Amino acid sequence: MAKIVVLGAGTGGMPAAYEIKEALGKDHEVLVVNERPEFRFVPSNPWVAVGWRNSEAVTMPIEKYLNKKKINFKCARVDKIDAENNFLLTSDNEQIDYDYLIIATGPKLAFSNIPGAGPEGFTQSVCTLDHAEKCYDDFEKLVANPGPVIVGSFQGASCFGPAYEYAFILDKALRDEKIRHKVPMYFVTSEPYIGHLGLGGVGDSKSMLESELRHRNIKWICNANVDEVKEGKMLISELDRKGEVAFSHELDFNHSMLIPPFAGVDAVANVEGLCNPKGFVITDEYQRSPKYPNIFSGGVCVAIPPVEATPVPTGTPKTGYMIETMMTAIAHNLKSIVVHNEVPKTKGTWHAICLADMGDTGAAFVAMPQIPPRNVTWFKKGKWVHLAKIAFEKYFMRKMRTGVSEPVYEKYVLKALGIERLEDE
Repeated sequence: MAKIVVLGAGTGGMPAAYEIKEALGKDHEVLVVNERPEFRFVPSNPWVAVGWRNSEAVTMPIEKYLNKKKINFKCARVDKIDAENNFLLTSDNEQIDYDYLIIATGPKLAFSNIPGAGPEGFTQSVCTLDHAEKCYDDFEKLVANPGPVIVGSFQGASCFGPAYEYAFILDKALRDEKIRHKVPMYFVTSEPYIGHLGLGGVGDSKSMLESELRHRNIKWICNANVDEVKEGKMLISELDRKGEVAFSHELDFNHSMLIPPFAGVDAVANVEGLCNPKGFVITDEYQRSPKYPNIFSGGVCVAIPPVEATPVPTGTPKTGYMIETMMTAIAHNLKSIVVHNEVPKTKGTWHAICLADMGDTGAAFVAMPQIPPRNVTWFKKGKWVHLAKIAFEKYFMRKMRTGVSEPVYEKYVLKALGIERLEDE
């Protein structure tokens, strides 16, 4: 009997556990290790940050639902991975042995790279549920005391969709409160242009997102390097195409939310030879570590090179569809190895699919493959995207409760986009 440990129970780790258990069957053990007892649906965090969702709507207990599928669960923080001897060490000094390890931890939020950044400093975040709830508290203060707002992404960020989402959702929430006219808004981003998204743009994303920002009277600064954040003030260097400072800005704010740069979590990043310099797991085309053949990884914690060099460092996002296919590939490859004694042969896709809510409308894009040049590029907006994202939240949470190994993006998101299936060329 093989023991497979899944480290992390987020939007990658939970589906991975279900799919691996289904693929391997009852003769093999699957154990999920996560530092919190509940699953949290991260894509809904921008809604939580303005009070459109509460924690009960976007969380569920992990152990109860995993146990229904004969999957074990351990609530613990892992402080060390001993990849040479195949065990994890928890903060309580408990040793957890494994035959195969699936790393699905997500990222470490590197607010410390920017002085004054983050919830421990002077800016808010929607990267975790705790941060989103704190952001909502700050949003309520903004409603009580309207003033300038800054939304965007710090230098080194690799996740831009939630920044745009939050800017548009916040605009709608302020209009609902009838105070939008009292709140000047800036969108500050490391992207070289609006709609770059860390992907070199997708279709008409530049002009479309610029138009949406103009329509909502949200000004923007691109190629932005945030030098420091002080209480109520942000110091920004705007770089030119040569990477030299073209303008310096001092923007006041009553409320600010910027996406931080990501790094690998310490327990993963500290494993010699497992990760790149930023702590992201290096994998081959089968999601397998080249150095440690019994370690696989998928999701935000894997290493993907930037699409292109930009004046301000800009990372490449790992979108939900890509993550889903990574985890499916891992499950199939483990079955090949453990059950059939064969070599891995299943690959995840490098296509990107995204539904971005914009408060009362939304934008959707498809990039095949995610990194250009592409075979298919598609970007559209409409009220239907807003509704599709609400439906997707419902379907994904249902999948987490039932443990049904259905491809949620393929079954529901592609259907909403009018696409039957994305096939690799």
